Amino acid sequence: MDDMSEENRALLDLVTSVSGTSYRKVEEAFGDGFVRLHTSEAERRQAKHDIRSVEDVVIELLRNSRDAGASRIFIASSRSGDIRSIAVIDDGIGVPLSMHQRIFEPRVTSKLDSMVIDSWGVHGRGMALYSIKANAPDVRVAASATGLGSAIVFSNNCQTLPERSDQSTWPIVDLSEQGSPVVTRGPHNILRSVVEFACQHPEIQVYIGSHAEVAATMFVLAVSGAESSGVLLVDDVEGLNVWQRLAASMDAAELVVVASSIGLEISERTAHRVLSGEGKALPPILEICNAIEQDTTVDQPPDIYKNRKGLKIHSDDLIEFRRGITAAFDGLAERYFIYMKEEPRIRVTRDAIHVRFEIDKED
Repeated sequence: MDDMSEENRALLDLVTSVSGTSYRKVEEAFGDGFVRLHTSEAERRQAKHDIRSVEDVVIELLRNSRDAGASRIFIASSRSGDIRSIAVIDDGIGVPLSMHQRIFEPRVTSKLDSMVIDSWGVHGRGMALYSIKANAPDVRVAASATGLGSAIVFSNNCQTLPERSDQSTWPIVDLSEQGSPVVTRGPHNILRSVVEFACQHPEIQVYIGSHAEVAATMFVLAVSGAESSGVLLVDDVEGLNVWQRLAASMDAAELVVVASSIGLEISERTAHRVLSGEGKALPPILEICNAIEQDTTVDQPPDIYKNRKGLKIHSDDLIEFRRGITAAFDGLAERYFIYMKEEPRIRVTRDAIHVRFEIDKED
């Protein structure tokens, strides 16, 4: 039985005739306030629900790389004011040029006969990239081609789509009863999202750092691999895998241009440092977490007192500590013409407190 009144049907037909079905929220009205949503409106609402933070975006992009068969994933992250910029570069199967825009439309997927169910739910419905686009429109494929990996860049105003306020504290990683690394503590920030993903996918090398650090890492890894294979001897840099392209640059100016083409924004001074070998490669993210430190002591006699007295610092004390070292840095900055690129990173382990400053020099 069709419960929609002639009046309601006429109204829906009028809306459809004027704006098309894409703007029509209601497919059917049942009276007393009950309606059946149009498919596009239901998708839009689901997309808004799926992505509620920058950390959600990072996880979806990592899952996207994983499902593309990536064995290496590089995450470059920076924040300037309220704007968070992230580039995710992988060596997966890539996206053909004809699909660079279309993959952000709903229900578009390459996984016709398969989907993945993991800790974050179902993946493969063709909704993840659409959900990101619905919440943060400034997302795009910077570079990709079939068989050459991909670079997806994402820029977001954190006043619109929020992120955790503490983005410098690393999570604590312990070993499970099965001996696998697992995140046990720490704020639910971008670092934790990436580390949790890396713990669940140790077969994938995951790197995270600033744009300059990631550029240096990809350059060093590509050059070291090319020394034996000669893979970088090509006429057209776009014939290389996306993550290897920096290493084919002939000079600093070209390196800046190539970096920008894959979503990495670096200065020419940074490019000179990368080319001269001053830039060191980041280790895979799991190597800088507690799991590695525990692996090195696995054969030693257990120290039950030490293991039970892991250093824990209250978040309020960490904030005060960060303020103090930031103030101390100001004196150095004034005397040596340097500045801090982002807040200092603090990592607390069982036996040490690691503080890291990302700096740059004034021109």
